[in-house]
Amino acid sequence: MVSRREFYLSLVAIGLLAGWLGMRWERQPPGGMFVRAAEAQMLASKPFSFAAVARRATPSVVNVFTTHHVRVPAFGSPLGEGDPFDQFFRQLLPELPREMDQKSLGSGVIVDREGFIVTNHHVVANADEIQVKLSDTRSFPAELVGSDARTDVALVRIHGNGLPRAELGDSDELGVGDWVLAIGNPFGLEETVTAGIVSAKERVIGAGPFDNFIQTDASINPGNSGGPLIDVDGKVVGVNSAIYSRSGGSIGIGFAIPINLVMQVVGELRAHRRIVRGWLGVAMQDVTPELARSFGLSSEEGALVSDIYRGGPAHRAGVRRGDVIVAFNGRPVKNSRELSRWAAEVPIGTSVKVEVVREGGRRSFEAVIEEAPVERGA
Repeated sequence: MVSRREFYLSLVAIGLLAGWLGMRWERQPPGGMFVRAAEAQMLASKPFSFAAVARRATPSVVNVFTTHHVRVPAFGSPLGEGDPFDQFFRQLLPELPREMDQKSLGSGVIVDREGFIVTNHHVVANADEIQVKLSDTRSFPAELVGSDARTDVALVRIHGNGLPRAELGDSDELGVGDWVLAIGNPFGLEETVTAGIVSAKERVIGAGPFDNFIQTDASINPGNSGGPLIDVDGKVVGVNSAIYSRSGGSIGIGFAIPINLVMQVVGELRAHRRIVRGWLGVAMQDVTPELARSFGLSSEEGALVSDIYRGGPAHRAGVRRGDVIVAFNGRPVKNSRELSRWAAEVPIGTSVKVEVVREGGRRSFEAVIEEAPVERGA
């Protein structure tokens, strides 16, 4: 049997416990203990520092320096050699140098131990000399293996021992909101690392017919071009290529070429030193709401054939101007840009099924893909 003294002590203990719980309840909202646990779990899942990722990825990032020799005419009369005063000007004033060097810089990333380096086409375009500097301060002359203006991808090569190699990721697995790092040589500041997230994917910015950019708010500036976009595992998921800016500096809108597309181009450049693309032989435009209504289409998907190249694959197959291509090799066509990419990826000589809507009916044709002439489109 409980004594009176023990009973009162129990009441005091219960009161103290109730008071303490009341104070705790005032300090945090209902469910606060669960909220704090969730916050702690969320904080634990965030990377505390990108230092380890940067250390892992930086050695394979290089600086790319280019030189372009420009011929400068001798100073004379503005009217040219036929002017009577031409000789007078030449004798009176010293001549300017006949040749000047235009220098530029960018970034790149070593993709294998044989010395192949990925950079941008616009970094090495028209370069007479290419020099590559590694993170360990070694410097090598580089040769241009090949370049593709349409995707802004270029491949150069150096010859050296113990070259570091970047680990490549899968850009298709990259999600909007994922953390990424941009590493490069902005304004000549070597091995600069900036962090951000993936802002969007499959961006079309009007750079070319194969636009498929990763948008990021990781700071990208002049000199970053050709450098890698890195995920939190230290793997390359893109090659930095362009920025949107009114001032020339970063405002948080940068664009990178997905690494999966880059490596497709690299494979072609290593094999052929140029890009071999498939060609369907049509000029196309997207289907607008007005066009969809006029053609009796149920949606705005598809690619309208606005022109056709006589003797080309589509023309020989029976496709006509005014047809709306709605499927290509069994894949529904959403827009003309998507179809351009698909046609370009098809091996030369491959027969493909092209489905079109013509005069309200659906028809199928078999076209044999040819190699794309450089100056033409899909």
